Amino acid sequence: MVCASLFLSAVVTATLAQNRQPEEPSWAPKPVQPTKWVPPNKPHTKLSEVKAKHKGRNDWREVVVSDDHLHAEYVSMAAGGKISRRFHPDTREWWVVMDGEIRFDIENQEPFVATKGSMVQVPMQTIYAMETVGDKPSLRFEVNIARAKTLYPKDVEPPKILGINWIPVKLGRKPGPYDHGNKPHINLYELAKAPNYSGGRFIHDDRAVSNIIYGHEKNLPPLDEKNRGHYHPECAEFWLIMAGQIRYPIENHGVIIADEGDVVYAPIFTFHAPRFHGPGPSCRLAMNGFPNIAHLRDAEPH
Repeated sequence: MVCASLFLSAVVTATLAQNRQPEEPSWAPKPVQPTKWVPPNKPHTKLSEVKAKHKGRNDWREVVVSDDHLHAEYVSMAAGGKISRRFHPDTREWWVVMDGEIRFDIENQEPFVATKGSMVQVPMQTIYAMETVGDKPSLRFEVNIARAKTLYPKDVEPPKILGINWIPVKLGRKPGPYDHGNKPHINLYELAKAPNYSGGRFIHDDRAVSNIIYGHEKNLPPLDEKNRGHYHPECAEFWLIMAGQIRYPIENHGVIIADEGDVVYAPIFTFHAPRFHGPGPSCRLAMNGFPNIAHLRDAEPH
């Protein structure tokens, strides 16, 4: 009986999908004046250029994205460097390890060492600390919600910040859960060992999302240079290239070929059409401010 019910349900679902009427076009706003890139945001941030800018230094930060929804930086930390215990009262933070090794101590989790390709996250009100282990600096890509605040346990001395006094507080702190498929630690290279791996969701939060998109250009249909792709009417989108190359035609800018470690940023209302590029596997980590962001495409061929 159960098998019959499951079969009937599958048939009904398939029939509904086949009989679904084509979507009628909708009117969507598209400003006459192109959306501009507001610094520090720019179309293409090359990791090689950022590294050259900080050559000779082991400890440095470079802000790459800062808008109304998200804030992202490259962060280099010398061997033995530490981030003291801390937490964010209302936001989820996440990291991608680009080089070196980082030990993470996350509340209610066993400590672990994250290496290149690792993606790590900490929910709101969850205490964490980190340390570069090994004999070379670590490099991470660090993302949080725009204007996120940091709090420190009572036994940690907070940093001195001009115009800020630190006072003792209570907030009924409760470490956030790893729900909606969120996991403390995953690694791209381990995931990619699975047959036909194509990616999946890394961050699912009511104020942010991050999707792993993995594949090969050879498996894509022929390039259609007239296809503008899509745009987002509510927020910008940006990508960290985690493997290979990604081709980006971006409205009002042109075509970008982004390499591993680079960041590409498309402002609100700006058409973009990312595509795997080159002979090997390619991967981009897509990030924006909504868990199910609308993708607006041309209703008719452009």
